[in-house]
Amino acid sequence: MNNLKDKENLVVLAIESSCDETACSIVRGGREILSNVVATQIEIHRRFGGVVPEIASRNHILAVDNVVKEAIEKAKITIANIDVIAVTYGAGLLGALLVGVSYAKGLAYAWNKPLVAVSHIKGHLAANYLGSDLIPPYICLLASGGHTAILKVEDYEKTELLGSTRDDAAGEAFDKVARVLGLPYPGGPEIEKLAKEGQASIKFPRPTFKSDDALYFSYSGLKTAVINYVHTAEQKGEELNRANIASSFQKTAIEQMFDTTMIAVEQTGMKKVAIAGGVSANSALREMFDSVASKKGLEVYYPPIKLCTDNAAMIASAGYYIVRSGADFSDFSLDAKATVKIGN
Repeated sequence: MNNLKDKENLVVLAIESSCDETACSIVRGGREILSNVVATQIEIHRRFGGVVPEIASRNHILAVDNVVKEAIEKAKITIANIDVIAVTYGAGLLGALLVGVSYAKGLAYAWNKPLVAVSHIKGHLAANYLGSDLIPPYICLLASGGHTAILKVEDYEKTELLGSTRDDAAGEAFDKVARVLGLPYPGGPEIEKLAKEGQASIKFPRPTFKSDDALYFSYSGLKTAVINYVHTAEQKGEELNRANIASSFQKTAIEQMFDTTMIAVEQTGMKKVAIAGGVSANSALREMFDSVASKKGLEVYYPPIKLCTDNAAMIASAGYYIVRSGADFSDFSLDAKATVKIGN
């Protein structure tokens, strides 16, 4: 039974291990970060051009205990001050998730604390609540390596999926194009950096949907078009302007996200828009939304840059709102899931 739903200053310790970041954070009241520790594996996986699941899992095992201890030390609190243990149970790499879930269950048992299972997707939405005055309802553009979707967030625990990608996620397309251009992992920031040196002079295709599917996305065709463009030029012995390719790809990719979000705004009449997920760190995307915000009377929210990628602070915030909603706590049969449902 949830006896903490009426406690406003609830202190949540959260663990995140869905991919290649081992993270622990302690958040009070859903919005105040007391500590936020992330042990990244980027340098380990960079030599392989992407995340190797088995290596990621092993490194989570090595890092998780120290990360939790550091988070508690930096928060300057004791175990007695912690009300709830939250953990990402999905979506992500199954082996990586299992490390975090198993460790969180162990903590909950040893410390006699209730356990809350948090969807990684809800975590990305909650990143916008940290250091922000955003409250539902609002439209959310979720854009990450695994998901691209438009959500109508009616309340903290009530979200409706309006549309999603038909194939690849936007973040996945950024990583694949970066690899074709010979850029290091992770590809998103490298594409953004290179794009600033070029011009969007190449016309890449945009998907066309019927009016009933206006809130859906597709990035497979764009990714394939860039790959074919590069391969054709290489076969002909033509010199590639990688900066122009990066700029053209990025412009086409973010225009699709922007245009689809604007359709959702028009259809719902909502005046608040939140951008979530790793792609929300892209400066060109932010500039595109900022350019129309005042003209259309919109309030646009973005997470702090350090909270756009995977972290445990967003999981702690999401866990806080799950508890405050009166939902039941998880038991020790909690298991990791490679995929989770988007929206309710």
